[in-house]
Amino acid sequence: MSLQIRKITPHFGAEITGVDLTQPLSPEMEADIVSAMGDYGVCVYPQTGLDDAAHIWFSRMFGNLWTVSGIGTRKSRFAFPHLFEAGNLNPDGSISADETARARRKGDRLWHTDSSFTKERTTYSLLLAHEVPEEGGETFFADMRGAYDALPQEMKDRIETLEAEHSYQYSRMLAGFPITEEEVERMPTARHPLVHIHPGSGRKSLYIAAHALRIVGMEKEEGRALIKELLAFATQPQFTFGHKWQAGDLVIWDNFCTMHRGGEYDDVNHRRDMRRTTVMAYPPPPVVMDPRFSDRFDPSRFEAMVHD
Repeated sequence: MSLQIRKITPHFGAEITGVDLTQPLSPEMEADIVSAMGDYGVCVYPQTGLDDAAHIWFSRMFGNLWTVSGIGTRKSRFAFPHLFEAGNLNPDGSISADETARARRKGDRLWHTDSSFTKERTTYSLLLAHEVPEEGGETFFADMRGAYDALPQEMKDRIETLEAEHSYQYSRMLAGFPITEEEVERMPTARHPLVHIHPGSGRKSLYIAAHALRIVGMEKEEGRALIKELLAFATQPQFTFGHKWQAGDLVIWDNFCTMHRGGEYDDVNHRRDMRRTTVMAYPPPPVVMDPRFSDRFDPSRFEAMVHD
């Protein structure tokens, strides 16, 4: 059995069938799955039949999983600490009427990269749909390798050595969550290069997000204007696509070469049960060099990136 791959766009995203993710996989099949992630950045596995335990088991193939910590005293509705609540449900399974939680979720509608606000970043996110609304609730993805390649050389030269500080609270503020800039400044941040080497392909990729608070060494407004310009460029239609969910779909995306955002839906009246596992970036995955891009690769810069 081999993977059957249907490209979603010419260079980014693929729908993959021909594999049963609920069953043990051969080393050759595991290698093909990892290779597809390096090629396409986002892989959609329709109607997988995964339950929570199988979701976690499959996710461990990619590395160590992030353990979810609760927000405040909120209890998880899951039996496993590696599942992140990405829907709109209470621990008892009812639709959440918590306005604070709703306001916080609005930040997920902005283009972002999971965990860019932490020093120990995450590589892959694996989001499984259990229940989806009839309308809306899509997830949109952006190709940060393709966007980097298409940048004018002048911009590439300008941003080559720049770094950004990322803050979870800053993206919530941008989305309208009631937090002040002064409060954001008192919260933890993480610093990462604006351009890095993608481990799965050896290609250069932008690493930006709505979490990006500032450009290190720039005046605040100048830095934010640059971030806004790069976000607008990288999310043009030629670099993006949207996935309309069906129950059972598993979508895996690589946080080192993509951004994503959630689509609007009626989260007051319609259920959305989405569960995510997230793969830690440390220890870093091996660099698998794509010979097509070998002239762009500087190993010393990659080592600095993964150990920042």
